[in-house]
Amino acid sequence: MSDGRIAFAFAVGSGYGARMHPPIDPFDSGLLRVDAQTELYWEASGNRHGIPALYLHGGPGGGMAGGYRRRFDPARFFIVGFEQRGCGRSRPLVTDDLASLASNTTATLIEDIEKLRVHLAVERWLLLGVSWGVTLALAYAEEHPERVSGLVLMAIGTTTKEEVAWTTDGVGRLFPMEWDAFERASGRAPGERLVDAYYRHLTDRAPEVRANAARAWCAWEDVHVSLDPKHRPDPSFHDPAFREVFATLVVHYWKHAAFLDEGAILERLPRIAHLPATFIHGRLDVSSPLATAWKLHRAWAGSELRVVDDEGHGGPRMAEEQAAAIARMTASW
Repeated sequence: MSDGRIAFAFAVGSGYGARMHPPIDPFDSGLLRVDAQTELYWEASGNRHGIPALYLHGGPGGGMAGGYRRRFDPARFFIVGFEQRGCGRSRPLVTDDLASLASNTTATLIEDIEKLRVHLAVERWLLLGVSWGVTLALAYAEEHPERVSGLVLMAIGTTTKEEVAWTTDGVGRLFPMEWDAFERASGRAPGERLVDAYYRHLTDRAPEVRANAARAWCAWEDVHVSLDPKHRPDPSFHDPAFREVFATLVVHYWKHAAFLDEGAILERLPRIAHLPATFIHGRLDVSSPLATAWKLHRAWAGSELRVVDDEGHGGPRMAEEQAAAIARMTASW
């Protein structure tokens, strides 16, 4: 059981957060071929001889912006990010090759991370995961605990069937008008899950069917992620190409519950219980309720849970908490 280290971060100046570091650009980047069809975009910044750290983006399919680099002291860290197969600057995009979905699984992403680690000659790295990146970080760490030095995870979820059902159906109780529009757009058959109906449309041969499904899915994404009154719609969703990549990969992984046995992440926690871990979660996150972070924290002796009371599924305070957690965890490394 956890030793009970929980912090509730309220307003700016509470003393829990940390200033973000100045923006920096990568000093190296490239495309890593991981199989006959797939190349992954990766980038490195900071200090090549510093503490290795890997950023795992959300979505799936969300890709990377440069802000994640600001959570690390560039003088101390060798900061690596990559865009997961099928999205961003990796090739091919899932929307250009829907057949590639067959080889886009959590197990394959774990193999991709290992190939990138070997390519960059990293022995072990600190994992920074956000949203879907939390699921991927935990799954990777449990498969390769000897390759991980610690985990700092934000917007906690484990992509179980229960969590998927909540986000596609249950949370509609809080947003009934928007959920009705989301449900109608699915055109689901009697007894069909919403996620299965959207998968059917997003893998349809007709471009207009896929485009309409992506638009409806992303509209729902913008609704359910937070009760924070300061939350604003994701500007990335204005781009039809991004929308379709994002929706296709999210629905693919949600339909298959991350290709993991139900509850597998929690059951395998003893494999990584010796590692330092910090969980950061927003109280106003109704898309991924705090219960999942609490379960992980209680099962992980020595872990730390930081609750940001005034934010939802991400936000500037949570990013500051992640920067502070990285600094605390690695102060003596």
